[in-house]
Amino acid sequence: MADIIKLLPDHVANQIAAGEVVQRPASVVKELMENAIDAGASTIKLVVKDGGKTLIQVIDDGVGMSVTDARLSFERHATSKIQKAEDLFQLNTKGFRGEALASIAAIAHVEMQTRTAEDEVATHIKIEGSKIISQEVTVAPKGTSMMVKNLFFNIPARRNFLKSNNVELRHIMDEFHRVALAHSSINFHFYNNGSELFNLPTSNNRQRIVNIFGAKTNEKLVPVNEDTQVVQISGYISKPEYAKKSRGEQFFFVNNRFIKSPYLHHAILGAFDGLIKKENHPGYFLYLTVDPGSIDINIHPTKTEIKFDDEHTLYAILRSTVKHSLGQFNVIPSLDFEQDQNLETPYSYKDKSAELPRINVDSSFNPFKESSGSGTAQRPTFHKQHTKSWDSLYVGMESNLGKNSGFSSVSFESDTITGSIFENKKELIDTGTTTFQLRRKYVVTTIKSGMVVIDQSRAHQRVLYEKFLKNITIKEAVSQQLLFPLSLTFSKSDCAIIEEIQDSLTTVGFVFDNIGEEEVTVTGVPLSVPESEVGIILDQLISDYQQDFVVDGFSQTDILAKTLAKSLSVKTGEILDSDSQLALVNDLFACKESGVSPFNKPIYVTITEDDIDKKFI
Repeated sequence: MADIIKLLPDHVANQIAAGEVVQRPASVVKELMENAIDAGASTIKLVVKDGGKTLIQVIDDGVGMSVTDARLSFERHATSKIQKAEDLFQLNTKGFRGEALASIAAIAHVEMQTRTAEDEVATHIKIEGSKIISQEVTVAPKGTSMMVKNLFFNIPARRNFLKSNNVELRHIMDEFHRVALAHSSINFHFYNNGSELFNLPTSNNRQRIVNIFGAKTNEKLVPVNEDTQVVQISGYISKPEYAKKSRGEQFFFVNNRFIKSPYLHHAILGAFDGLIKKENHPGYFLYLTVDPGSIDINIHPTKTEIKFDDEHTLYAILRSTVKHSLGQFNVIPSLDFEQDQNLETPYSYKDKSAELPRINVDSSFNPFKESSGSGTAQRPTFHKQHTKSWDSLYVGMESNLGKNSGFSSVSFESDTITGSIFENKKELIDTGTTTFQLRRKYVVTTIKSGMVVIDQSRAHQRVLYEKFLKNITIKEAVSQQLLFPLSLTFSKSDCAIIEEIQDSLTTVGFVFDNIGEEEVTVTGVPLSVPESEVGIILDQLISDYQQDFVVDGFSQTDILAKTLAKSLSVKTGEILDSDSQLALVNDLFACKESGVSPFNKPIYVTITEDDIDKKFI
């Protein structure tokens, strides 16, 4: 039998390695920015065009590379970070495998200019698909400039799997945030299609968080500090009242490296237990410093997951630290039954001495002194009011009340009805149909073969979903103008999403006066949207949009309609009057798809008369 095992060519091996290292343009940004940080740069510039598909450029003022190092850096497993296997457990740098540049050069057009402080001229290298096209001497400042053009130019299948430019740009912004938050002592610049998105000067961690996520973030942060023999914890957590339904602002950094850890995330949720709703998620920016020998970073291709030697101890310390910070800054409400609040001294009067009250007495006043006008003393006179007997008080009451008055006309209070969620649709209601509400969750109605039990929340979601979908499609939504414009604050990335889907929001009924970098002004809302819930709906919409990463307009329209229907539908626990129950039933079965909700969950179940008869056998 002939030999069938052969060594792969270098360019094929590099493309296979690129499948693990380079998943999308954001992966290239991560690798290049980490290399710039390892080079000791104090200023890093990131330039992106067309979501990274056309151009990704990272410019730094680090130590640079010599001619030999510049050529060798594109070889596989060539690195300056480690020398032997033991160094893997004492890592203080970002990249250490030596696969990043070789993998990137295998699937893109790469140009590098680099110069050290000792050299007078720089080295300029061009590579296309792992092939070195040219190597020249040029003039450039100290540091390194990496340009990656036409990503996946030689792998069309991988390029076709890339999302739209806006989606890829959001992924790049996420990677940029992670690197910038971990290194607040470095000055970062981010340019997209010629416009500057971020200019982050050198600062501390808190100011860096505020510069990225907006000025309103400063009032949400609660500091966290703890120093133990196992771990040193610092950073900030968000106050419970600012918890969101999305997981956007959640960052773990271990030795200035961003990681994802569901186990540690569960510790944070345990500290917030009882303070936030189950469907909400707290925000946190936590920096953990541990012994490099106690963690293993080399367990994931993207190095975003690490393994701790003692996870249980770290879990307990992290949970207690966050809980202590919530209590230390009076975020958690507390009751002291042994202390009388009436005896507490305000801070403004703490150092003041008590003053005796002063009473002014008129010593010349004599209440029995006779007045000058008459010879008798002025004394108050009392007059007794004579009334008729008590039985005469009710004379004539019979004529005022009438013959039919009495307990039969007295009305008693009942459960408060939250209001009708539908317009008056008596013309659609079959007067012979009977409905009633069960457990404030289901609407039960009769049919010829038995009865139908309808989930009121899911049914209303279906009705609103098809209504909004129709309004978006035919663009006939009615908007309600606000008396005073509503100003809402978002992060730059959130404002970019709102600007991206502005046309779809307008077709629903939203009217935007201005969409800035961190502020959105709303002047009109759909008729069914209360003003107090505009911010909540937009937050939920941004969260759903980020999680689904839609591409085409149909998906964008679908997510918008689903989010609005979920936010505005009647909830479980609300009381519906009989007219609303009948209208809900009629509108549900008038929908094109009345069996399942917009989220593919059953809306109703049918119980036939035979099923009921079987229960009595």
